[in-house]
Amino acid sequence: MTLVLKTLQECGSLNNKAVLLRVDLNVPMHHGRVEDATRIEKLKPTFDYLLDQGAKIIVVSHFGRPKGEFDRDLSLAPIADVLADVLNHEVKFAVDCIGDAAKEAVDGLESGDILLLENVRFHGGEKANDPEFSKELASYADVFVNDTFSCSHRAHASIVGVAEHLPSAAGLLLQEEISSIESVLDNPKTPMTVITGGAKVSTKLALLQNLMKKADHLVIGGAMANTFLKAKGHPIGVSLYEPELVDKAREILEQSKKCDCNIILPSQVVVASKLEQRAENSICDVDDVPNDGMILDIGPMAVQAIEAVLASSSTVVWNGPMGAFEYKPFDAASVAIARSIAYLTGKGKITSLAGGGDVVATIKSSGLAAHFSYISTAGGAFLEWLEGKELPGVAVLVSKEGADAKKVVNS
Repeated sequence: MTLVLKTLQECGSLNNKAVLLRVDLNVPMHHGRVEDATRIEKLKPTFDYLLDQGAKIIVVSHFGRPKGEFDRDLSLAPIADVLADVLNHEVKFAVDCIGDAAKEAVDGLESGDILLLENVRFHGGEKANDPEFSKELASYADVFVNDTFSCSHRAHASIVGVAEHLPSAAGLLLQEEISSIESVLDNPKTPMTVITGGAKVSTKLALLQNLMKKADHLVIGGAMANTFLKAKGHPIGVSLYEPELVDKAREILEQSKKCDCNIILPSQVVVASKLEQRAENSICDVDDVPNDGMILDIGPMAVQAIEAVLASSSTVVWNGPMGAFEYKPFDAASVAIARSIAYLTGKGKITSLAGGGDVVATIKSSGLAAHFSYISTAGGAFLEWLEGKELPGVAVLVSKEGADAKKVVNS
């Protein structure tokens, strides 16, 4: 079902109007310096549109996980300069997001100005979606624009609460993100292959149950594959797995047959006695994992089997690494699969969609980001969308016409 969102164009003239713009500036930093500005760079089209309109832009974002109070290490102040560099435009900074300091900074804005408010999570009212906190944020602006798909699975004040007080619209990045994901998932070219990995089955249960109804092939890797291998009676040594979900794994394997979805588990794995950089390791079949062995990646023959499936696919969705990719050489399978997907995408043989922090990190470190059809910078929001869940931050932006159309379709 294609969502019809309220757009920036529907806001009419924004000349000299104050726009509260919710973005995601939660970028990786080291010693006070931004290491990767990709998320900031992707926001530029929305900023450019608002600047061309002559709007007064009030930027709202969180950073890190402060506990509802000021934390110098989680201040957005250092990011103001990076935002200014990306936009090639001055960015003012307010030392708080509400109160006298914020109000004074907002009152001083003129058409074409940009003001970044301090981290909204320095106030408990943000995560609690406190009505008074939402109302104060909304009081600064004439229009609210959400341009953060990555945070839209959170029913927080600066994402959901303010939309109850202001005319609201989706930013250009949010529109692009949803459109790109929907174009792949709503009517995918078949055969469709979904690759999922990560540490725990418990975090991907809804994804597995939703996507195996749509996918022709479902590849399971990472530590979560260990639970499935255990369910099928394979020895897994001292590998990480979830004993309480072994029965659920068997159930999913049975359900996949009814859905006519081919679940692919690794036939060969890489094992080591401990998890550390450059740990001594060996390759073995899944029936030969030693008692003291820990499965940390899938083996080259398993990768070849996956590559054969990819070569016969038309659509590929990837969420979750195949191994403990943070530790070399246990990133080998994930990198090999990234290269295979990139190659097939470049040849025009598949449409590829990837998302999730670990997968995005693997793709970027391999220099392959430009060779995927679309890469989502969202983490939890991307996962919940794949699970078929409604995102609160998106739901509040659905236009009346879109909501009515949805009711007709579902009736």
